[in-house]
Amino acid sequence: MFPEYRDLISRLKNEDARFSRLFEEHNELDHKIIRLEQSPVTSGLDEIEELKKQKLHLKDQLYVILRKADAEQE
Repeated sequence: MFPEYRDLISRLKNEDARFSRLFEEHNELDHKIIRLEQSPVTSGLDEIEELKKQKLHLKDQLYVILRKADAEQE
């Protein structure tokens, strides 16, 4: 996710508690979605679509923080 911000992500995960929390939530959702999609019992659940929406929302929030931090360091 956001390879162009790899260094900034590392820094923010250590320096910004909100960013770190959002990043962890995003990763947890990603792992949960993958597990659900790989299970033949749960692969078609509407829950997966809801989790994907939550994950996208978190990604949008992370991107806003990254853009702001990137602009501030220029």
